[in-house]
Amino acid sequence: MGAGPYRGSGRPSGSAFLIPHIHSRTFGQGPRKVLGIHCTLAHSGALKGVGQALADEATMLAFDLPSHGRSGEWDGTGDVHDVSTQMARALLDEPMDLVGHSFGATVALRLAIEVPELVRSVTLFEPVYFAAAMADDPTRWEVYQNHNVPFAKALEAGDMMEAARAFNTGWGDGSGWDATPMELRQYMADRIHFVPASGPFLFGDSAKLLQGDAFSRARMPVLLMRGDQSDEMTGAINVSLARRLPDVREVVMEGVGHMAPITHSSRVATHISEFWAR
Repeated sequence: MGAGPYRGSGRPSGSAFLIPHIHSRTFGQGPRKVLGIHCTLAHSGALKGVGQALADEATMLAFDLPSHGRSGEWDGTGDVHDVSTQMARALLDEPMDLVGHSFGATVALRLAIEVPELVRSVTLFEPVYFAAAMADDPTRWEVYQNHNVPFAKALEAGDMMEAARAFNTGWGDGSGWDATPMELRQYMADRIHFVPASGPFLFGDSAKLLQGDAFSRARMPVLLMRGDQSDEMTGAINVSLARRLPDVREVVMEGVGHMAPITHSSRVATHISEFWAR
């Protein structure tokens, strides 16, 4: 494994925001070039297990999202999903395979639609693109809001640690908040603002991907994965995406939840390897 910063930060053409400093690291030494995009409140190291399991097949370049890991802070200007997508786009200097988890999977999906010429294939593990499921069934918005009450109340009260606890309980690996080291709890609390900031894209489709036939641009092979222990909403999202994507293969992993790329990285990697073998 190697690590190092990407120093190509700056302002994209026609953009109202700056791309923060991008920190990245690599896993593996195989011939296939892969871009890995981690989940919210993690960092590029979260993909270490998957990257190492694929080490002979691929060289994975994984980067830290804005305000995560060692990448620069998002300064609050522009849409944070736009910023995250531009950071990922800056690392695509040739066609690559994308592997994304949760929020990172929504960035990978967006790249597949917006710059398909730079995307060879896409692996999406539970992309949290709520807008797709809610477009197909608007009643899901109320269900989500009811589920999200503890998190919303903590944010409103300004209790970032409690908000982080609520978020971790809803999307974590099941080990429990009490078992989470204090340093990691603080890391999540310090970045919890990233969650509501991502709402305009995840819920409001700010990039307008659901309009017209935008999804038809993503004609590369797509692997759409989820765990059977995950929240029911993830299944609804995957169903909504699968019916829109031209070339998609779906996998439901038994006995795993939302954090499977971390908790069951070897199994996830096996599915990715089989997908690439197509």
